[in-house]
Amino acid sequence: MRWLMLGMFLAAGLSLGGCVQAEPLKSAEQHAPVELSSWHAYWDVAGGESDYRKMREKLAKVAIFAVCYDDKDELFIPEEVKTLVNSYRIRKVERYLTFTNDIVGTTRIEKDPELLRRLLTTDEQMEKEAKAMADLAEKFGMEGVELDYENFRKDEEILDRYVVFANKLAAITKARGLKLRIVLEPSMPYDVGLPEGPEYVVMFYNLHGKHSGPGAKADRAFIEKTLKKMDALPGKKAAAFATGGCLWQDYGFFGLKKGDIRFLTEAEATALAKKHDKKPERDAESAALHFTFSADGHDGEVWYADEETLNAWITLAAENGVDAVSLWRLGGNNTLPDVRCE
Repeated sequence: MRWLMLGMFLAAGLSLGGCVQAEPLKSAEQHAPVELSSWHAYWDVAGGESDYRKMREKLAKVAIFAVCYDDKDELFIPEEVKTLVNSYRIRKVERYLTFTNDIVGTTRIEKDPELLRRLLTTDEQMEKEAKAMADLAEKFGMEGVELDYENFRKDEEILDRYVVFANKLAAITKARGLKLRIVLEPSMPYDVGLPEGPEYVVMFYNLHGKHSGPGAKADRAFIEKTLKKMDALPGKKAAAFATGGCLWQDYGFFGLKKGDIRFLTEAEATALAKKHDKKPERDAESAALHFTFSADGHDGEVWYADEETLNAWITLAAENGVDAVSLWRLGGNNTLPDVRCE
């Protein structure tokens, strides 16, 4: 029996030793060219401006983020959006005006599905909404409209109406000579009859975040799975990757959230590591940086992306035939100018 157990142990060891470990996810010195674009958010005008100036020669498109809604379900344009519109008027970059289903008013709701239920009730309402978006894009001298409605994929009624609306918006923008980008969540079904013609920008940054425990916003398996799913999309496809990262405080066993969770820019994550004298480690499956620290009676864990992370993600996308990449977002980045488009 003793020899049998020893033999089994040795066999197991040989078996494990024979496993081929996947190479760490990393960037290539050169990959197929990709068209780079980014978002400039209204809450970080100055930071986004700084990043734009550092990498403007690499950016083909900028989406000004974002036109929202007020308490009366009417389009709401933050003053900062108007500032951004004016600053981009003379720049040699293709400009898009982004529309989200956020409510900004006496109450603030991000990605409100009930707003969509009200907006997309009838064909007449959808026609009105699509025309209003095109009108604003024309008024502000934009080359295109970007639709970023989210958080409804599990509601079949809203999903059905959304597809009808997307087709109406595609027809109206085409008739006006405007381009159209449609932003989609990775869990969204793509074979539901979306229109041909728009560029589809799929978000690759929902793997970990405020909804989960610590980890990277994307990793190899998540990216490859989503890329394969994108085959069902009609027309041009783009992958959206996120800069920065997230801080989890006192994240307990079994997913028990005891502390705060908040997003960080790359600059904030780097400063936090320096403050606590931590050297971030690079995760093999995501190329993301991470570190832990303790301060003021709390334990923290940080995961974030730098230029190597983004270049690794872009390399993987390019190797799988994606020729357009959008970066969320301009502002708060130390190494964004080192992101490569080829």
